[in-house]
Amino acid sequence: MKKISISIPCFNEEKNIINTYKEIKKVLNKIKEYNHELIFVNNGSQDRTKELIMELANVDKKVKGIFLSRNFGPEASGWAGLNYAHGDAYIGIGCDLQDPPELILGFIKEWRKGYDIILGVYENTKDNMIMKFVRKMFYKIFNGISNINIPSGAIGFGLLDRKVLNALKSLPEKYRFERGLMSWIGFKRKFLFYERKQRKYGKSSYNFFDYIKHAERGIFGFSYLPLDLMVYGGFFLTFLSFLFIIGYLYWVIAYENPINASIPLMLAIFFFGGILLLAISIIGKYIQVIVEETKARPIYIVEDTINY
Repeated sequence: MKKISISIPCFNEEKNIINTYKEIKKVLNKIKEYNHELIFVNNGSQDRTKELIMELANVDKKVKGIFLSRNFGPEASGWAGLNYAHGDAYIGIGCDLQDPPELILGFIKEWRKGYDIILGVYENTKDNMIMKFVRKMFYKIFNGISNINIPSGAIGFGLLDRKVLNALKSLPEKYRFERGLMSWIGFKRKFLFYERKQRKYGKSSYNFFDYIKHAERGIFGFSYLPLDLMVYGGFFLTFLSFLFIIGYLYWVIAYENPINASIPLMLAIFFFGGILLLAISIIGKYIQVIVEETKARPIYIVEDTINY
C-alpha cells in the first residue's frame, strides 16, 4: 500500500494543532487505498505546541513529531518535514487551516493521473490591499528577471511525488527559496485553484520583514539581473560623465567663464554616491549568498523526534 506523507510546520500553534489534526484526518479517512503519516514539525515554539504534538503522537501512531532545537525560520520547518517524509507522495500544509485540507483529495486525484507536482494556487485571500499589492509586484518582478515562473498564489501547499522529493533533497545549496526550487527542477505539474480562508485562531508570526527576506532569497538566488544592471548602469553613467566633462571644457574655452555649479555638483555627488552605495549593497547581498553556502551549516538542527 502506498503512503502519503502530510507535513505540517508549526510555530506557536497551540490553538490550531487539534483542529488541524481532526480536519486532516477527516479527509484522509476517505482515502482507504493509501496509508498515511502526519508529520508535525515544531519550529521552536514557546507555547504548548510541542506538548500537544506529543499527546497526539501517543494516541495516534501515524502522527510523528519533529522538534527543532530553536526557531530556524519558516523555510527550515518545511525542509525538515520533507527530509523526514517516508511516503510515496508528500503534501505540505500549514497548521492554521487557511488552506483547505479538502483539497488533498484533489491533489491525490491529479497524482493518480501522472502529475508529479500538484500545487494549490489561491485566487483570493483576506490579506490587506498593501500586502496583496506587494506580493503581486514581487512575483511579477521575480518572473520577469529569472528564468523560471511561479504563480503569485502558489505558496507551497501541494503534493510532490517521491522522485520530486529525491530531486529536491539532492540539491546541496543552503540559501534556499522553496518555491523557486520546485519550479527550477521541472517535472510534470498541475495547478489547482482555491480560495484561501482567514486564520481562525492565533496570530501569524510572519511579518513584513520576513516577506522582504523571502523576496531576497528568491531574487538573489535565481537571478543575476541586478549585477547586469550595475554593469549597464555603470557604462551609461560613465558615458554621461564623459559628455559632461567635454561640455564643461568647451564652455570654459569658449566663454572663459566657468559655470558657478556648486549646487549641481553637490546634487551630482549625492546622486553618484547613492548609485555607488546601491551597487555595493547588491554585491554584498550576492557575497552573503556565497558566505552562507561556504559555511555549510545545516538548515536546521533536530532536538528530538517521536514515533520515528
